[in-house]
Amino acid sequence: MKKHPVLEGIIIAVSTLIVLAVLGVIGFYFFILNFGTSKKPIIYLYPETAQTVHVELGSPERLTHTYPKYEGGWDVIAQPNGDLTDLKTGRSLYALYWEGKGSSTRVKKDGFVVKGTDTISFLEEKLALLGLNEREANEFIIYWLPELEGNDYNYIRFQTPEEINSGMELKISPKPDTLIRIMMEYTALNKPIEVRPQELKAPERKGFTAVEWGGTKIKP
Repeated sequence: MKKHPVLEGIIIAVSTLIVLAVLGVIGFYFFILNFGTSKKPIIYLYPETAQTVHVELGSPERLTHTYPKYEGGWDVIAQPNGDLTDLKTGRSLYALYWEGKGSSTRVKKDGFVVKGTDTISFLEEKLALLGLNEREANEFIIYWLPELEGNDYNYIRFQTPEEINSGMELKISPKPDTLIRIMMEYTALNKPIEVRPQELKAPERKGFTAVEWGGTKIKP
């Protein structure tokens, strides 16, 4: 059968477009799954006396997972030691949990470059500077250690309060006297890069204190 060069060209072009489209979709979902997702932000509440607290997130349309289920906010009875009771279900909790889609960012001029083997000592030091107590820091490290420790190096940066609020506003009523929000950006590196050491500070924990921590993988 005689081949038609024009028809062959059309078939090749269409096939190429289909392959590129499929690869594009795969690449898009790889990007969504690996970058720009705020992972495991959890919120602790420490009022001075037992009281009902309402917690609301500013961009609920971006939420992907929550516990307890987020339906216009969370209402809990919070104890001074951090124990929570969900008013809707009656279940006992130690924190509120959410994950959500965020905008992807890249390595910035400031931050830290940390050997994977130095992850524990680095996080212990920096989380204390950022205001976490030992239990909160312990839970942070346990969660993120598998993501960081096995890499040759990691670029790690902690978002500013303005960046965190831009990503997901947090509204708590009654308003806490102290609010500590920590969002770690990170990416694995094969070799060190030059960055300006980030200056870290945290407010003094006093009165009704609310604490949130999470992390997001960024593009190198």
